[in-house]
Amino acid sequence: MSVVLLSGGTGGAKLARGLYDLLGDDLAVIANTGDDVEIHGAYVSPDPDLVSYWLADRIDERGWGIEGDSFSAMEMLRELGTEVWFALGDRDLAFCLERRRLLEGGRTLSEAHATLTRALGVDAQVIPMSDDRVRTTIRSGEQTLSLQEFLIAHRGAAAIDDIRFDGAADASGSPGALAALASARAIIIGPSNPIISIGPILAVDSIRSAIEASNAPVIAVSPIVGGEVLKGPTAACMAWAGETADAAGVARHYAALLDAIVADEPVEGIRSLEVDTLMDSPAGRRRLAGHALELADALSG
Repeated sequence: MSVVLLSGGTGGAKLARGLYDLLGDDLAVIANTGDDVEIHGAYVSPDPDLVSYWLADRIDERGWGIEGDSFSAMEMLRELGTEVWFALGDRDLAFCLERRRLLEGGRTLSEAHATLTRALGVDAQVIPMSDDRVRTTIRSGEQTLSLQEFLIAHRGAAAIDDIRFDGAADASGSPGALAALASARAIIIGPSNPIISIGPILAVDSIRSAIEASNAPVIAVSPIVGGEVLKGPTAACMAWAGETADAAGVARHYAALLDAIVADEPVEGIRSLEVDTLMDSPAGRRRLAGHALELADALSG
């Protein structure tokens, strides 16, 4: 029985690293694929890749991409007159080109990512939420933006008039994700953006239903640290959803799915554990992971 973590990008990936230190291959991460994009001839899956790079100790100090990567391919594309608004390092590009080759050879998205993750030496499971196409889009005025266009080309600053998870209604949870949830001893919703990082995962009906049917405790870790959003447009997304950008707003957003929440501020109306949630070091990541696991054990009795 594994501990299952639902993860988007940076916050979820950092917690995954802390959990991996404590659990090893007893960890299964279900990662958001609503950010996926096909670009530069490659299939890019930012959140599963970010988690895998963190677990493999290959993450760059920027917080994304592979440590020490070069950008010669992007520099050459610019030299050739191509607009490069989405930049990939050379090794990162190779990783994503290999994913595309595996997909074109008949592998599912989850099978392809499992192959790539094993090649990095990661023992834990990093599982795309679905093998079906799901894409997060942002409507801003008269524009409909892919999530990567919103986050990178518009720096997450465009007005949010609507958020959609295109394809989610018809998508099935990947077999590995559903199997992990069916046998989970704890389910942790990571400190990623609740709307655009965790939202696409929960928009897949079979995944939400599997969480609702599970006997495992479900715990959220708040992405709000010291009353602030550390990275990304979480506050704007929560405002669009009609919620406050604090731990209480996160708890209300997940509502009946939750048994408890870990946060660095008091949360009324739900069992909560108030601890330091800053993950700025390996010790901090392990500490927060340990608190989440202790709370899960306490809820399980």
